[in-house]
Amino acid sequence: MFKLTSSFLPTGDQPQAIEKLVKSIEKKLKNQVLLGVTGSGKTFTMANVIQKTQLPTLIISHNKTLAGQLYQEFRDFFPENAVSYFISYYDYYQPEAYIPTTDTYIEKEAQINELIDKLRLQSTTNILTRKDVIVVASVSCIYNIGSPAEYGKFILELEVGQEVDQKSILKRLTELQYERSEFEFKRGTFRVRGERIDIYPAYEDFGYSVLIDSSKVKKFEKFDPLTGGRITNVQKLIIYPAKHYMMDPDVFGSVEQQIRGDLKKESEQLKKQNKLIEMQRLIQRVNYDLEMIKEVGYVNGIENYSRYFDGRSIGDPPYSLVDYFKETYKDNWLLFIDESHMTVPQLRGMYNGDHSRKKTLIEFGFRLKASLDNRPLKFEEFYPMASKMIYVSATPDEWELKRSQVAEQLIRPTGIIDPQIIIRKATGEIPDLVKEIEIRAKKGDKVLVTTLTKKTAEDLSSYLKEKNIRASYLHSDIKTLERSDILDNLRKGEFDVLIGVNLLREGLDLPEVSLVAILDADKEGFLRSKTSLVQTMGRAARNITSQVILYADTITKSIKQAVSEIERRRRYQTDYNKKHNITPRTIYKPIRERIIDKEQEALLFDRPFDHDYLKNLKPESLTPYDKKKTIKKLEQEMKRQAEELNFELAIKIREKVKQLNG
Repeated sequence: MFKLTSSFLPTGDQPQAIEKLVKSIEKKLKNQVLLGVTGSGKTFTMANVIQKTQLPTLIISHNKTLAGQLYQEFRDFFPENAVSYFISYYDYYQPEAYIPTTDTYIEKEAQINELIDKLRLQSTTNILTRKDVIVVASVSCIYNIGSPAEYGKFILELEVGQEVDQKSILKRLTELQYERSEFEFKRGTFRVRGERIDIYPAYEDFGYSVLIDSSKVKKFEKFDPLTGGRITNVQKLIIYPAKHYMMDPDVFGSVEQQIRGDLKKESEQLKKQNKLIEMQRLIQRVNYDLEMIKEVGYVNGIENYSRYFDGRSIGDPPYSLVDYFKETYKDNWLLFIDESHMTVPQLRGMYNGDHSRKKTLIEFGFRLKASLDNRPLKFEEFYPMASKMIYVSATPDEWELKRSQVAEQLIRPTGIIDPQIIIRKATGEIPDLVKEIEIRAKKGDKVLVTTLTKKTAEDLSSYLKEKNIRASYLHSDIKTLERSDILDNLRKGEFDVLIGVNLLREGLDLPEVSLVAILDADKEGFLRSKTSLVQTMGRAARNITSQVILYADTITKSIKQAVSEIERRRRYQTDYNKKHNITPRTIYKPIRERIIDKEQEALLFDRPFDHDYLKNLKPESLTPYDKKKTIKKLEQEMKRQAEELNFELAIKIREKVKQLNG
């Protein structure tokens, strides 16, 4: 079922880690940890486990950027299988909110990017129709998306030779939330050409033509929506809904009575509290929503009534992507939690943030109390759903370790040993750091320095520049896309030192770095915990001459634990290198091209396309013709950036398009 495609074979301690994980899965062990050092090939091990167990798999990452990287890797590993990408709507969609202090209501953004929508719908459709499924998701996969049973019931199923009525097909497509569009044929739409109906499924890259002759289906043609060229004929056609949340019209009557009953009760409560504006607001909102659902079967925010339509009681857990796996595969599926030391806490915290936002909306009459049940899963609801869980991290937390069997992967195929750890007094740390930087700069090596605050990072950067040291800083105030450029500039040699706070931990791959300096290492806390220290030290694990200097006046418990762990890993790799006669070698990787390709920009714009272009593009300075032309170019660029998974820039472009249209 799953066929792994790779030019490499498991090496180092990957084979024993794979075997241990697979055997424990076969023994139906619920919790396991894959403890793998940076550069040991944890993703390849995960792929081998999937191939050997032949289990449908959900992989959860703590942010969409890392999820995107994993999606691309697994798509390369399993080109013949159904690898999907499921990320949060929040990348392209503003959740409904109210800020009482400024009396600001933020309406839910209903404009959803076509590519993200396709990828999400493709994930759920694959789960319902195939067994060779791998879904790479962000933590948003525990959010309410409606019942898989209801979604699976809403299909259009046709066969060649079947007696049909064209009107009934069109009616069913409308019930599945497809829109009729005779001019713009895009995902989630259909069009009619005489006896032929063209359908563009919301989750596919191609369309289908249904040809009807004498009230019978004559044939189906699969075609390219852009060129219209026929790809192949098919004998059977199943079309799934264009939206995740579906409402059965047969149950609307009874549900409407429940909603109106709760509306009456809650509006009267607001009246007793002398909240007359809030009362009127709630009545107006709910009545409008009910009329829209009755007429078209959908309304922006319909998921806030999901408890009624799903038949759930107050407080019952919502249906999420995890339910699709659970309902379809029962207990025969596998869950990987990547970077578990970050992902597990995020899974724990999602419910509280959502509850706080909804509570405010309810207090001020924007939503019924039932909206509280349109929410993420609580962790205690999520945890029992998977029977086979593997936590993947270089620094798994105590929570994962104490309930799991651990498979260690401490060998790097390159033979690189974890960096040497040096501890020096924090007193006089800056002059000492300057000397160390100058030594590396002369050799062309690069240095990473971590501080506790953004202000310290900026001040230290200025100080080093005054000392004629080429330095730059990196922290969360810098736009995400610009961070990638700063990292590339470090590798290109445009400066020698990069200073940051906690951005210099997971996800950095900088082979040129031979020194990581951690200032104020004895200041216990999140940024100087054992996990943070080990992760930060790992940034120096790409270069054979690398060192880590901890500046600390006191040897804290976290420092002791981190140094002890690094020393253990050093001994492990050293012994392996001696036994197998391996000479460590520095990793050399090409510098990737910028996210924004200048040549592609030139095809769309007369000047370089960047954040400044968007910032300086003023609607009032454009003629109606130029505005229309610019909007078209921006929309093309937005789709291109989304296809390359550069979602942050695509969001900026979308906002500019909205401004120009406004």
